Amino acid sequence: MPSTNAVLCHPSLRRLIAALTLLFCLPALAGGGAEGDASEYRKTYVSSGTFAEVRDNLELAITGRGIVINNVSHIGNMLARTGKDVGSSVQVFGQAEALEFCSAVLSRKMMEADPHNIVFCPYIISVYTLPGEQDKVYLSYRRPHLVGSEASRESLKEVEQLLDDIIDETIIR
Repeated sequence: MPSTNAVLCHPSLRRLIAALTLLFCLPALAGGGAEGDASEYRKTYVSSGTFAEVRDNLELAITGRGIVINNVSHIGNMLARTGKDVGSSVQVFGQAEALEFCSAVLSRKMMEADPHNIVFCPYIISVYTLPGEQDKVYLSYRRPHLVGSEASRESLKEVEQLLDDIIDETIIR
């Protein structure tokens, strides 16, 4: 088995790490790192109710449109499970999941307008609670950037509208 240093020195891995670093730092480099600019990159909503109620509502709002959920990422469980392995005792979430899905109609429209829009698919809506905030359940998604031709920008607006509509149906007021 190669040593950790040998693996980290591999040129492909170095390029991947550099690309990921750039990807995650772009919002900060573009001025989006400040909390006031977060809405440019994500939308976050607050719901009352329990995590289980809001999570079930989210699933129903997605599947009720005939859309299949491809994957559920159990982010809260993963962070809780791996915290001690990375030397952290911080509890980031009470509970947290991300539901991944696509609309065949909107995804096709978006990629017919610009095949490079593949980067905006699949769509992901996260549902989570924060420690110490018993009465709030958050729903959040990455906003698709309106890029390309007019047809591309219009299709991406439709994707964002779908995400907003799903969350609006999910929220317990």
